Amino acid sequence: MIKERLSQLRRLMEERGMDAYLVPTADFHESEYVGEYFKCRKFLTGFTGSAGTLVVTKDEALLWVDGRYFVQAEEQLKGSTVQMMKMGEEGVPEVEEFIAQAVPPHGCLGFDGRVVNSCTGKQLEKLLAKKDASICYEEDLADLVWTDRPPCSARPVWQLKEEYAGKSAAEKIRELRDEMEKEDATVHILTTLDDIVWLLNIRGDDVPCNPVALSYLAVTGEKLYLFIQPQALDEDIKAYLAGLQAEVRPYDGIYAYVKELKNERVLLEEERVNYAILRSLHASNQILNRLNPTVLAKAVKNPVEIENMKKAHIKDGVVMARFIRWMKENAGKIPMDELSVQEKLDGMRKEAEGSLGLSFDTISAYGSHGAMCHYSATKETNITIQPKGFYLVDSGGQYYEGTTDITRTIAMGSLTQEEKEHFTLVLISMLRLGAVKFLSGARGLTLDYAARQVFWDRGLNFNHGTGHGVGYLLNVHERPVGIRWKLVKERMDSCVLEPGMVTSNEPGLYMEGSHGIRTENLMLCVKDEKNEYGQFLRFEYLTYVPIDLDGIEKSLMSERDVNLLNQYHSQVYEKLSPYLDEEEKRWLKKATRAI
Repeated sequence: MIKERLSQLRRLMEERGMDAYLVPTADFHESEYVGEYFKCRKFLTGFTGSAGTLVVTKDEALLWVDGRYFVQAEEQLKGSTVQMMKMGEEGVPEVEEFIAQAVPPHGCLGFDGRVVNSCTGKQLEKLLAKKDASICYEEDLADLVWTDRPPCSARPVWQLKEEYAGKSAAEKIRELRDEMEKEDATVHILTTLDDIVWLLNIRGDDVPCNPVALSYLAVTGEKLYLFIQPQALDEDIKAYLAGLQAEVRPYDGIYAYVKELKNERVLLEEERVNYAILRSLHASNQILNRLNPTVLAKAVKNPVEIENMKKAHIKDGVVMARFIRWMKENAGKIPMDELSVQEKLDGMRKEAEGSLGLSFDTISAYGSHGAMCHYSATKETNITIQPKGFYLVDSGGQYYEGTTDITRTIAMGSLTQEEKEHFTLVLISMLRLGAVKFLSGARGLTLDYAARQVFWDRGLNFNHGTGHGVGYLLNVHERPVGIRWKLVKERMDSCVLEPGMVTSNEPGLYMEGSHGIRTENLMLCVKDEKNEYGQFLRFEYLTYVPIDLDGIEKSLMSERDVNLLNQYHSQVYEKLSPYLDEEEKRWLKKATRAI
C-alpha cells in the first residue's frame, strides 16, 4: 500500500516537473501534534510517530526521525521502501542539505506551502538558488493521492472563564498591543493555535489532547480579525468574540487578508508562520520577525493559574496513586497487558472531577517496549505484563484547573540488579534537578548538568530533553521553557527561567531490547532568597505521586539523595491522604515510607 501511494505521488511529481517533494509532520500552524486531516506523512510512510520529515525523489523516499523514534521507525518502515534517516547521527545529512543535493540544476522542489514554516522555506530558497532551481508551493500533492482523506476538524469552541484563566482576554489583548507599540508594529499575524486561544480565553478540540481551535488571528491597533471555521462557533461564543471587538472571517480567508496588506509593519514569527502566508505578503510591507509576545506572557502563569494547577495535580495524583496501587496489588494475579492497563488508567483519569480528557496519548510500555521513549501500544505490538521487570507509564490529563504530565516506572515483580541500578540512577537525577537553587537569569541549559551528571559519570545518557514547558489547559509541550544539555534551535525552548514558569523534570535510561525507565514530575519555578549576589530561584513540585520503592538500590544514593526522596514522599502522603479512604491511606503510608 505504501509503495503504491509513493508511486502515485511520483507520477504527480513527474507531471509537474518536480524532482523532489517534501512532506513534514505539520498542520498549517506548525503545531507539534496534528489532527487526522494533516497526517500526510503517516499516510505516505506508515510511520505513526508524532514527528518525522519525508522527502520523496524519483528514486528514493527518506524519512528523518529523531532519537525518540529510531526503534519504532525501524520496525514500521520494514518493506515500505522508505529509508530511515537518524537525525543527529554521524554521516546523516540534514533534510535541507539532502534536498540541496537531490534537486538538480534548474530543477524543482515541491511542497504544500501551508505546512512548511517560513524559515525553512526561505532556507530552501537560498540553497536552491545556487542551482537556479525553483520551488512550487501552491499545491498539496498528498491530498490528490489521499482520496479518502478525513475532513478538517471544526469542533465547538468554548470560553474559558476568568476564574480559571486568571486574567480577562481584554486585558491580555491590551498588553499585546502595548508590546506591538514597543516594536512599532501596525499588524500582528498570529498563527500558533495555543497563543490564539490563550489570548482570547477560548478553547477548542481540533487537535487531539490539545484544547485548541484551528484558526489564525490578525491584531491591529484597533481591530481583531479571527479566521476560523464558522461551524465551530455557536451564538454564545459569537457574542463573546463580538464583545472583544473581534471580526470573524472564514478560516482560509487569512491568505486574501494578508495579500491586501500594504505598507504595514507586520509583526510575525517566521519559524511559526507558514511559507504560503509569508509569500502572500506584498513587498511594500516591512516584516518584523520576532517571537510572538504571547509566548512569554503565556509561559509565566498568573497566581490564579498557579493555584488551579496545584489543585489539578492533586486530583491527578489521587488517580495515579490509585492506579499504581491497583497495578502493584494485582501483578501476577489477574491478566494484564499494555492496552488493558492503559484503558484502566485512561478511564480512571477521565472519571476525575473536572476532567476534560487526556493531555496526550498514554504511553503504556512493558519490558523492552519501555526502551522506546514514545512507544504507543497497538493491537499488533501489545504484550502481556508479567510479574517481573518494569512497566513504564507516561500520561497526563486536561482539567479546567490545568494540564498534567507524569511518568512513573513500576516494578511488577522481581528485578535484575542492572534494572534496580538504572531505576535508582534515574531517581537520583530527578531528585537532584528538583532540588537545584540558581540565580535569576539562568536558562535550562545551565541546569541540565544537575540531572545528567549521575549518568555522564558512568558513561550513560538519555537521548531526549530533561524538561519541557507545560501549558495551562493547553499544550502539554509549551515553549519557550526547556531543560536540555545542548541548544536545539528549532525547539525554541531555552529561555531565561522566571518565577511562574512550569517545567517537567524527566530523566530516563533506555536499554534497547531490555528495559526503559523514566521518572517525571512537573515543577513550578519560584523565588528563593535575595542577597548581594542577586535573586535566587528554585523549583517547587506540582506532581505528588509515590515513586516505587521496590525499584531502589539504596547503596547508590548519597545521604542527601535519601533525604530528598523521604522529604518528597512525606509531602506526597500529606497532600494525597485527605482524599483517600482508610485502606488507601494505609497503602500510601507504606508506599511513601522513609528509607
